[in-house]
Amino acid sequence: MVRSRSLDPDLGSALVGRADVVRELNRSARNAYSGRACSAVVTGPAGIGKSALLRAFLTGDACRHATVLQGTCEEGAAGDSFSGIRTLLGPAAQGVPLEAAMCRALPALAPGALAGEPPHAPVVQRAFHDLHRLATHALSRRPLVLALDDVQHCDELSLRWLDFALRRSDGLPLLIVLTQQSEAVLSRRAQVRHALADLAAHCRTTTLRLRPLTEADVAAVVRAFFPVPAAPVFVTRARVATGGNPRLLGRLLHELRAEGAGPGVGGADRIAETGGRVLAIWARELLDRQPPWVGEVARAVAVLGERGADHVGPLAAVPSAVVEDALAVLREAGLVPGGRHLADGAVRAAVLATLDTQALAGLRARAALLLSDAGRPAEEVAEHLLRLPSISAPWMPGVLLEAAARAEERGAPETAARYLYRVLEVDPDSVEVRVRLARALTETDPPEAVGLLREALAPSIDVRTRARIAAQFGTTGLAAREGCVALGLLEDVLDTLDAELGPDPLPADQELRTLVESVFLIVGTHGRNTFAATQKGAAAMTLPEGDTPAQCQKLAAMAVLTALDGQPPEPAVQRAVRAISSPRLLLESWTLINSAFVLGLADRAEEALDALDRVLRHGRNNSAVWTYALALSTRAMLQHGLGALPDALADARTAVQISGAERWGDAMVLPRLALASVLVDRGEAASAERLLAGTEPAWREQYVWTYYRYLMAHGRARHALGDAEGALALFRECGRALEEAEVRHAAYVPWWAEAACVLAELGRPEEAQEPAAHGTRLAEQWGTPRVLGMAALARGVATPGEGGMELLGEAVRELSASPARVEHARAELVLGRALLTEGDRRAAREHLRAAAGLAQRCGALALGQDARAALVAAGGRMRKMTASPLDLLTSMERKVASLAAGGAGNRSIAQSLYVSVRTVEMHLTSVYRKLDVAERAQLAAVLRSSGVREARAPRSAPRPGGRD
Repeated sequence: MVRSRSLDPDLGSALVGRADVVRELNRSARNAYSGRACSAVVTGPAGIGKSALLRAFLTGDACRHATVLQGTCEEGAAGDSFSGIRTLLGPAAQGVPLEAAMCRALPALAPGALAGEPPHAPVVQRAFHDLHRLATHALSRRPLVLALDDVQHCDELSLRWLDFALRRSDGLPLLIVLTQQSEAVLSRRAQVRHALADLAAHCRTTTLRLRPLTEADVAAVVRAFFPVPAAPVFVTRARVATGGNPRLLGRLLHELRAEGAGPGVGGADRIAETGGRVLAIWARELLDRQPPWVGEVARAVAVLGERGADHVGPLAAVPSAVVEDALAVLREAGLVPGGRHLADGAVRAAVLATLDTQALAGLRARAALLLSDAGRPAEEVAEHLLRLPSISAPWMPGVLLEAAARAEERGAPETAARYLYRVLEVDPDSVEVRVRLARALTETDPPEAVGLLREALAPSIDVRTRARIAAQFGTTGLAAREGCVALGLLEDVLDTLDAELGPDPLPADQELRTLVESVFLIVGTHGRNTFAATQKGAAAMTLPEGDTPAQCQKLAAMAVLTALDGQPPEPAVQRAVRAISSPRLLLESWTLINSAFVLGLADRAEEALDALDRVLRHGRNNSAVWTYALALSTRAMLQHGLGALPDALADARTAVQISGAERWGDAMVLPRLALASVLVDRGEAASAERLLAGTEPAWREQYVWTYYRYLMAHGRARHALGDAEGALALFRECGRALEEAEVRHAAYVPWWAEAACVLAELGRPEEAQEPAAHGTRLAEQWGTPRVLGMAALARGVATPGEGGMELLGEAVRELSASPARVEHARAELVLGRALLTEGDRRAAREHLRAAAGLAQRCGALALGQDARAALVAAGGRMRKMTASPLDLLTSMERKVASLAAGGAGNRSIAQSLYVSVRTVEMHLTSVYRKLDVAERAQLAAVLRSSGVREARAPRSAPRPGGRD
């Protein structure tokens, strides 16, 4: 075993952090040598350094001119009368001429001489007097120090005699120094505890409790141990891992050095693992030295954990008073710090390692039953059942099912899945359990969920159950990329329902059929090869009122199909609004996402954003990771279309990070498409192209919502990188593919506007007229200012002369009335360039300045730089645009960020800016998101790197780093 630092010269002085205790011992020594006999009891948990401190004191200057008699009480000696005194006075009597009275004391030191005699027995009292005369003989020549180590193992008579000697040595130079392990005393026999208590209560006894080493003390020990300076994080983690216990610290440092780790940051990263192993060994050693009932309580505590502390006694099968004594022992040893649960997972494992598999399973099963009978929450009981090798008792599956329901209610589907997997072990043929488990896994492991649903679709199940499973399979299949399989299943189920339910089904059956229809439409609109057929199928369906959840979901899906069929916006918008306005909206995600899509196309941005915010709240509250990433990507694209590039960038980055951390991340392409589109406008086309190249063709080319957006984003990136012909080819492929799928809408992936502008730049305006005319037909059908402005822009670049100039002016007017700020800036730029070409520099400067200003406010850096360059060429002036991260922030966000980085708390910021604390929190959240930082220290670093000085905190602000 590795020796402690206090026992190893290589570990430095045993007096680190003990200056106050040494001073008290020296003071006691001076008092004793002056004739005021006294005693000192040094106490503390195992490994705290009592023995090392005692040795250092006895060999120091304070004891140089005294007779020192020292001994150590061995474990198991408590039943041997005078065993402790024998270790002290026995050597003193060897070879010393003694009077006859003193010789009578020697037989009392013989092992077993006074076995079973109580302290008040005459024979014991005579021995006390004789032994005292023996000690006085030594005191007659020089001061006497009696030092007894580990008195927790001492016998009662030795302790009583020390008390006796102290009381009868007034005026004599006697110092008694004892060390005791505080947690061991608590588990000793009552007689020993009482004897120690009486001695400690003496008016001339000083009790010195050794405290854990402070961080500064640990730093001193580490400096003495390693030849190189220690990183502060190493010292901090070493202190936390060992609790400041010197022996534990010594073992930890030895182990780290043996593993080749130093006191740097790398070594700090190893402390958790290495410290856990050291602590586990330490815990086993401590328990091995305790009575069995302490181990029983420790194992009960390890199994029950913090929340089951009230049931430790029944599980350990010991009385409550014994439980408190055992907990006191464990607490004193540092295994149960300040509470009723074990300090560390490694400690818990070490405590339970003494049990074999069967015994541990039995203990856990008893704990679960005990908690269940006590009415504890099902999830608390289920956590114990999860650790069992098998779910064997009849009551266990019911508890797990209830726990799964509670976990689903609180938005913890992964936890619910853990419970349901164990139930499935017991009942592998249960359709209900498979369906529930699939629902729990839909967001985190869609392929596994689809597999479970496929197994649940046994031929023997009734048509209604099959329909419900098919509906779940459909939405889950989208996440698992099994839309074609889901669509075929849904078609079969609809046919079966028609045959089974007849022309006049009951309301519940009608709602079920509507649910299947809604999922059929949702799944069908995703596939490029199924979109047109789904659109025709929807045209033959009855339009629902939107009074039930399934009707709302169907209504939203039909709104998407209507919008993408080249029709006027009113019918689609009415359906979308109706779908999200129902007070009975339960099937939130797809209803809200589809409705938001339609409302976004119609430039009803506020309603669309509100719907997506509802989806995101639902996703956060229910750990719906897949839905959350999808909604975040959708919101990013909507914000991009509104010209809110900083918000779009933050959302898209977050969606990429979230999806990238999941097993299904590669299959979700939309976050990367949203991010790439924003990066192009931010002037980072090369980064955008690399991001697009990382998407799998199999996952992007099958779907309506990804393939066309991919072609559009890739084409814009190619154009920004100077490859106009490559961009044109991609835009034309986008148009061809949209026409093939019969997806017709002016605002959804407006390839035609991009193609017309590229052709005009290539000097081929005649060719630009074809995509411009195509877009104009769609724009006139949809009729919003955004698409009408884009159509005018496309026709304007394709039309030479005065007619083209008028169309470009029309584009500026239409787009200025729309929320499409980037498109408005683009129209201003094109018009300004056209005016500059015609020689009207003054008018050109007006539009180019407007374009640059709009682009800068939007965060569209590439467009803004082009506008500024054209403005300078037209004789105007404008400060050069940069890619500073602060360009992403609004003016209020900059103020809040600067104050926060300067150390102001939220309340102080609110007071200085005359806003609410909630407003400050909202702005800070937005700042962190946009700048991709997680805390104020990182925020300050970003501001400094951008050349911004942090604002001073107001006088009333708290200290830096604090939050009001």
